[in-house]
Amino acid sequence: MATTPAPHPQAPPKPTWDPRDPVRPLLRPTIRIRLTLLYGGMFLIAGILLLSIIYLFTAQALSDSTSQLPFKVVNGTVQPTTSWCRLPESPTGDQLNDAVTLCLRHQSDLALDDLLRRSLFALLGLSIIAFAFGYAMAGRVLSPLGRITRTARQVAGSDLSRRIELDGPDDELKELADTFDEMLDRLERAFTAQQRFVANASHELRTPLAINRTLLEVHLSDPGAPVELQQLGKTLLATNERSEQLVEGLLLLARSDNQIIERKPVDLAEVAERGVDQVHAEAEAKGVEIRGERGPAVVQGNGVLLERIALNLLQNAVRYNVPEGGWVEVTTEAKDGQAVLVVSNTGPVVPAYEIDNLFEPFRRLRQERTGSDKGVGLGLSIARSVARAHGGRIIAEPREGGGLVMRVTLPI
Repeated sequence: MATTPAPHPQAPPKPTWDPRDPVRPLLRPTIRIRLTLLYGGMFLIAGILLLSIIYLFTAQALSDSTSQLPFKVVNGTVQPTTSWCRLPESPTGDQLNDAVTLCLRHQSDLALDDLLRRSLFALLGLSIIAFAFGYAMAGRVLSPLGRITRTARQVAGSDLSRRIELDGPDDELKELADTFDEMLDRLERAFTAQQRFVANASHELRTPLAINRTLLEVHLSDPGAPVELQQLGKTLLATNERSEQLVEGLLLLARSDNQIIERKPVDLAEVAERGVDQVHAEAEAKGVEIRGERGPAVVQGNGVLLERIALNLLQNAVRYNVPEGGWVEVTTEAKDGQAVLVVSNTGPVVPAYEIDNLFEPFRRLRQERTGSDKGVGLGLSIARSVARAHGGRIIAEPREGGGLVMRVTLPI
């Protein structure tokens, strides 16, 4: 029974202004106009306040200077009222005028010093208030950018259903948010179509291969079948198995390109042990020794996919080894906040310029396309995709004397 697909969320509304209109963008509340008005108004208000405070301080200083003169007139004689105003005891007219002038000048200097000190304190207080108010207003103006950033981070975690849905004036930030929402809507549709295609391809490709395998196994189980027919059946069965591995590898590669949403604690030591158990028989058949100490290294991830990393690296290390006296060393450890899985092996000498090609699908050392019985050419590609999906990376280095050192680092 066909199921009705869930309706996609409606696309965000378009900006109400036409970018081709030469007049409308000048009239709409753009960020430039809003910031100009905001900070221009703040500067004007701060200037008015500072001017008013200085005016009050000046008026107070003048009032104090005129109400408290440094001298007084008693019975026709001028007498000083402060310690710093000195007058001659029997002054002439010019001497008295000069002395009074010096006293008044000194008093005005004291008034100016007091005015300067108060003005500096007022400026300091206004600066603190202006910075605090400007910080708060800047955070309010730029808050939509923070909302866009948070949504982008959630989308980076494969949550394509998130939308910004920014409200407010029709300015550049809302235009950016609406454009981002529209892009997310298209990406969600594309990823949904990709997942649907992978699911359909998985069913369509696995079913005939499974049928072919069953038919071949039935014919091979017939004891009366001719030897030539049995040999042909074994060859076709091996080809069918190779095709199944190729399909499984391609599907796993398509799934592992995204971030892992559901994560659980996984010990890389346990993952490596399982991989060693699965390749143990093949290693014994080829005379390859598997060794190494595996310490605990717990990460958050998908155990099945992480086990595939270890298995693919171990299979490559065993299959691409020396004919005699070969070994594979597998170690795990937690170091510097990261879990490290290292698989090193003996083998043919690998040129450094060939390392990057090993991680490309269907690429092997000195061999562009698949053409051997050692695999389908997707092992390292899948391992790199799984490591990236877990936020880690995989690095390959040539080992001195031949072989490779594969190092997988994952965040703890």
